[in-house]
Amino acid sequence: MSTDNTIFERRESEARSYCRSFPTRFVRAKGSEMWDADGKRYIDFLAGCSSLNYGHNDDDMQAALIEHIKADGITHGLDMFTETKADFLTTFEEVVLKPRGMDYKVMMTGPTGTNAVEAALKLARKVTGRKNVIAFTNGFHGMTMGALAATGNAGKRAGAGTDLDGVTRMPFEGALEGIDSLSYLEQMLSNGSSGIDAPAAFLIEPIQGEGGLNAASKEFLQGLQRLAKEHGALLILDDIQAGCGRAGSFFSFEDMDVQPDLIPMAKSFSGMGLPFAALLMKPEHDIWGPAEHNGTFRGNTHAFVTARVALEKFWKDDAFQRELAEKSVLLTTGLQAIADEIPGATLKGRGLMQGVDVGSGDLAGAICARCFEAGLIIETSGAEDEVVKVLAPLTTSPALMEEGLGILLDATRALTDNNKIAAE
Repeated sequence: MSTDNTIFERRESEARSYCRSFPTRFVRAKGSEMWDADGKRYIDFLAGCSSLNYGHNDDDMQAALIEHIKADGITHGLDMFTETKADFLTTFEEVVLKPRGMDYKVMMTGPTGTNAVEAALKLARKVTGRKNVIAFTNGFHGMTMGALAATGNAGKRAGAGTDLDGVTRMPFEGALEGIDSLSYLEQMLSNGSSGIDAPAAFLIEPIQGEGGLNAASKEFLQGLQRLAKEHGALLILDDIQAGCGRAGSFFSFEDMDVQPDLIPMAKSFSGMGLPFAALLMKPEHDIWGPAEHNGTFRGNTHAFVTARVALEKFWKDDAFQRELAEKSVLLTTGLQAIADEIPGATLKGRGLMQGVDVGSGDLAGAICARCFEAGLIIETSGAEDEVVKVLAPLTTSPALMEEGLGILLDATRALTDNNKIAAE
């Protein structure tokens, strides 16, 4: 097999991104490790940007999918009834919804997270008869036009090439120094001359993945829920990156006493990195007409197979969640050691969605680049890419987690020592 990478420069769009940070050709992956064409091993602390929470090529999911394909199982079924869809929905109901006392309908959308967000925005506007959606600073919700309008990042928004409207931006919790964001929002909504149109919905990530791992508190989310009810709006909690165990529980907002009206899901919802997005909605909001919102790939039959296995394997009891709590402590401890190397650095996020704000996008990028050279795949996030973000598979062993954190610590020390020398 050719290892000449010039084909990508000749034929692949300049929109390509991650390959610029990791300029090698990957050929194999298992668990939390990847190998390139030269046989070099890498520890994966990116996990498909949280699309591989259960690691690469889980044995049980892989076997179930191969069995389904070899038995000539349905490959593509539009939104027709299939046995694989029935099995997934039944398992999701029994393993996830019922134990948590949650009553939600499941709407299969297009295959990516932005499709689930688009469906949520459209439905919220249809239910309320309003247009305005309140989104938050540093939020990221997708790259299609409606979701992009709710996204904060200036560079990504600029790619639209046209006006992005229908959204009012408010400060995320802690975004403005000395300002109570919830109180500010409440006062703006209560002021008939604030200029803010009555909202159809509040759209927020409980933990901002691309925005720098800012984590909303229980009090803030409860406050948004209260305001939504008071103002006749819906509460949309975007759990696309923070869900499926990433924050330490299946949903990132568990134990926060909130019941969102709509929950966009994607990324690790399939269990194995297959495209699969869905919108969970309270039954009273399911007012769609047949095919009023559809798409050729609404529901991935192969993903139904692997998603069912993931639920049965990891979420039938609380054993996996207890493991996540232990690994979260290990991760926090390791990241604190890294933060201690950098004056002013702070920890961000929670659960297995944590990172270190190193105060500079240049430093964060240099740390990640040095990690890659040493065999660790890790990326940045934040408004200025100032946060080194760990999204290791949730199944990563403690030993492998410590090895990866060791590489990260060595890279940080090497760069900070060089900076000290340069300053002297």
